[in-house]
Amino acid sequence: MARKSGTGPSPNVFFVVQAGRLEYEAVVFTASFRAANPDFQGRLLAMEPTGARWSRPVQISDPVRKFLSDNGVEIVPFENRHFGESYPHGNKIEAMAALPEGPFVFFDTDTVFLGPLSSVAFDFNRPAASMRREGTWPEPPLYKVGYTEIWKSLYDKFGLDFESSLDLSQPNEYWRRYLYFNAGWFFGPDAPSFGQRFLDYAHAIRWDTPDELACQSLDPWLDQVALPLVIHSFGGGRPGPELDGLDGAVTCHYRALPLLYARESDAVVRALEAAVTPQKVKKILRLHEPAKKLIYQGKGMKLREKFDRSNLPKREQVIRNTIKRAGLWLR
Repeated sequence: MARKSGTGPSPNVFFVVQAGRLEYEAVVFTASFRAANPDFQGRLLAMEPTGARWSRPVQISDPVRKFLSDNGVEIVPFENRHFGESYPHGNKIEAMAALPEGPFVFFDTDTVFLGPLSSVAFDFNRPAASMRREGTWPEPPLYKVGYTEIWKSLYDKFGLDFESSLDLSQPNEYWRRYLYFNAGWFFGPDAPSFGQRFLDYAHAIRWDTPDELACQSLDPWLDQVALPLVIHSFGGGRPGPELDGLDGAVTCHYRALPLLYARESDAVVRALEAAVTPQKVKKILRLHEPAKKLIYQGKGMKLREKFDRSNLPKREQVIRNTIKRAGLWLR
């Protein structure tokens, strides 16, 4: 039987945190999560990388550690055995080995919460992930292998049925026809088993790459290449309307503070600024230059005035270029 939100124990929610930008994003994440989920009964876990695969310290600062702990976040260390500094996106993969068994939901640290997760009808027996993505991978070379050959080579590599993964409403050789996610959020039935398969697939793609991928970059796309294969292997797929609250009225994966102010809804801005108003939050975030300038000095709202959110450019790069010209591309 499918385990859905509201019909059983709350899932474990986890994110990855380390020194630098991610620890400040984690403060916003936690503050907005607790404000939007006052009755959450699950475990909120911050996964902190460790190990020799980093050339610099990655442990979070004491003020952030205390803030997270004071807000009921369990800080769990995990060791980077495969990726680390060479591919930081691999943290979300390796962290899962240290998670407790059972249903889980992962969110990137650059997420703001607007509403309760309990309003999302998760079916943990049918994993899914974020569809808020662009056609970033693959980039088929002209007159050689196309989308179909590239993606089919991966499904064949892991013994998966390729045809059932396709969206037949989309044209052949158009990127939306193929199962592809943003890894900003995803969920599944059991963290350790999902994570082990995610690691196996990512490892095999990176170090035993099919010939069809010879011209393709896997950095930073490796996690997003492996994720649809893992989700498909667990019987999951594209999210249905019951998950619309994610990337909607419940969560916003804003990616970078300047992008949040430029393109997200008024509701997202209100949720962000409400979450960062308390003095204990402000005291930490003022140490982070993007938050200091964009949030507390009001430059984010001035940047917001440069964009018509009812008529935004289709390509994110155009938005980024406008922000950079304003001197406010801060991360």
